[in-house]
Amino acid sequence: MEHKKTFYSVEKETRHGTVLVEGPIPSEQLALYTLHERLTAFRPPKQQHEALVNIAKLEEGRIVIVRSGEIVLGYVTYLYPDPLERWSEDRIDNMIELGAIEVIPDYRGTGVGKKLLEVSFMDEAMEDYLVITTEYYWHWDLKGTGLNVWDYRKMMENMMSVVNFEYYATDDPEITSHPANCLMARVGKRVGGDTMERFDRLRFRNRFMY
Repeated sequence: MEHKKTFYSVEKETRHGTVLVEGPIPSEQLALYTLHERLTAFRPPKQQHEALVNIAKLEEGRIVIVRSGEIVLGYVTYLYPDPLERWSEDRIDNMIELGAIEVIPDYRGTGVGKKLLEVSFMDEAMEDYLVITTEYYWHWDLKGTGLNVWDYRKMMENMMSVVNFEYYATDDPEITSHPANCLMARVGKRVGGDTMERFDRLRFRNRFMY
């Protein structure tokens, strides 16, 4: 399929001042910015910056960022599922994964996380996609937020519901390994039945083995 992308840039008022939330950002533009030193959830900022630039270069890749001047304060990524995960065993052209969302601690609770998602789905082309996301409690900043796993999951649930993500059951062992883990998905308006049937087969590998 053709991966069309329309760029949006939206101002967001926070208690720290006005920031810009924008994307899908072209790789060459993203390369000019610097990731904030506290964006460390997945890897050191310099390495994460390189990874984000590479995702932005992918045909299906989408990066939406929040920035103040030249400093990136948060981001969300969309791309095809990792080749090592179950979700890539059937390469569905119009199924992409929300792979990561991260905001520096000072800007949590300011609404920029929700705004990252809202700007992501301003693009009408996103109605062609089934967007999945896997939530694992071991990726959550429980120490930094002071939340327990259930409160953190509730916070994530509230944020994702803003753009109509819903829970989907699965027998994936990583997700079923802890009751706080979950699979969520947003079904675009133009996603057909064939895509959903293939997604169902990925969700339940052992459906016929009981």
